[in-house]
Amino acid sequence: MLKRLGKLLWHTGAIKIFFAYVAVLCISGLILRFIEPQVDTFSEGVYFSFVASTTIGFGDIVPVTVWGRIITVITTMIGILTVAMVPGVVVAYYTEYLKAKENETVSTFLEKLEHLPELSKEELEDLSERVRQFKKRRGRFADKNNKENK
Repeated sequence: MLKRLGKLLWHTGAIKIFFAYVAVLCISGLILRFIEPQVDTFSEGVYFSFVASTTIGFGDIVPVTVWGRIITVITTMIGILTVAMVPGVVVAYYTEYLKAKENETVSTFLEKLEHLPELSKEELEDLSERVRQFKKRRGRFADKNNKENK
């Protein structure tokens, strides 16, 4: 499953967003290490940046300096944007994948229809069954859309 997720992130380009997000966490964690009195180590800075960027905000570390608060706000905004962008990219990719798969199915149907007289009885029955399944799926999709639009 992780391998599939990695491939999806790679193909969609979302991997760049992920690495940019990690870089922001590391940079803000490093800066906070030096300007915030409560942040004693780099790992605490990265931890705080992650907690702030995901808007969890445990409250165990609180920025007290003006620059610490500014960096926290920026990190939080980047975290919110990242959380919004990655699912959008993945959904757009999946939608395009489904459209391509549907077009491939339609192309196969059309190709078989062009050679209808040459098909065997089994191939005709298979084609007929596929058309029924396709209509059934289309019908459910159309019914669902009609209900949502009312």
